[in-house]
Amino acid sequence: MDRIPDAPSCYPVSQKGMGMEPISQYYYSHRLKLHFWDWGDNGKPNLLLLHGSRDHARSWDVIAEAFRRDFRVVAPDLRGHGDSGWAPGSMYSIPEFVLDLSALIDIVGRHPVYLIGHSLGGAVVLLYAGVYPDRVKKLVSVEGFSPPPENLVPRAAPERLRKWIENIRDQEKRESRRYPSLEAAVARMKEANPYLTDRIARHLTLFGSNWNPDGTLTWKFDNYVRAISPYGFNMEDAQEIWRQISCPTLLFRGLDSWTVDPEQDGRIRAISRYLLINVPRAGHWVHHDQPELFIERTREFFAGD
Repeated sequence: MDRIPDAPSCYPVSQKGMGMEPISQYYYSHRLKLHFWDWGDNGKPNLLLLHGSRDHARSWDVIAEAFRRDFRVVAPDLRGHGDSGWAPGSMYSIPEFVLDLSALIDIVGRHPVYLIGHSLGGAVVLLYAGVYPDRVKKLVSVEGFSPPPENLVPRAAPERLRKWIENIRDQEKRESRRYPSLEAAVARMKEANPYLTDRIARHLTLFGSNWNPDGTLTWKFDNYVRAISPYGFNMEDAQEIWRQISCPTLLFRGLDSWTVDPEQDGRIRAISRYLLINVPRAGHWVHHDQPELFIERTREFFAGD
C-alpha cells in the first residue's frame, strides 16, 4: 500500500502519527445513509466543513487540524460523494444538500453552529444560514457565491429541461474512468488544480478514490452529480434567501479562479454583514492554494465580534 510521505507542519497531525484520526460516523437523511468525519466532541462550539462538487470531506484535513482545539469539527461527505451513499433518482440539487446539512446539524446539536463551505458546499452553507438564521453563529463561504455560468438559469425552460434529460441519458452510457495507478490519479488531481503540492494531491487522491480488483482506481463520487438540475441556480431566489442571513459572513475568492467578482454586479450585497477577501495566487480551491492565509483570516473572523 502506498504511504503518504511525512508531512510539513501545516499538514494534519493525524497524518504525521502524532494525533488521532477523526472518527468515521454515519447518519440518515432523506432515507440515505450519509457519512461524516468527527474530530471529537470536546464540548466546544460545533464547526461544520462542507466540501465542493466531486470532492470529499477529507479535503478539509489541514483546516480541521487548525481549528480542532477550539471547535468540535465535523466534515460530512455530501450525498453521492466520498463514503456517503449514492442517491439513485436524485437530481443532486442544492436544496437536497441543504436538507442533508439540516439533518446533520440537528444531530450534532449545540446551536448556533459555525459553518465553512467550499464551492457547492459554500452555496449550501449560505442557503442554510438564510433559511435558519438563528442556528448559525458565523459563516465562511469559499467561492460558493458565484456558480459556473452553465449552472445559472438564463435559458428558456424547455431548453433547460431538454439539456438535463440529455445529460442524464449521457450519464447512463458513461462508465467511470479508471486510472492505471495511484500516480496517474494524482496527476489528474493536479491537472484539475495545478496549485496543489504533490503531498496534498496524493492525500486528496487516496481519500477520494477506490481501488478496483484489477489494481486500477476510480473516483468515489457518483457520476450523476455532473448532471445539473434543470432548475439550476436561480440567483434571484438565492439573493432572497441571502437577505435573511443575520450572522457575520466571510467570503473568499481566488483571483485566479473562474468566478466573477460578486461585488461587480452587486449580487453579494444581499448579504447584510459580509467581508469579501480576494486572494492572489489562488484559484477555485483557496483553502488548498493559500492555506496559511485562509486559516489566519478565518481564525481572526471567528475571534471577532
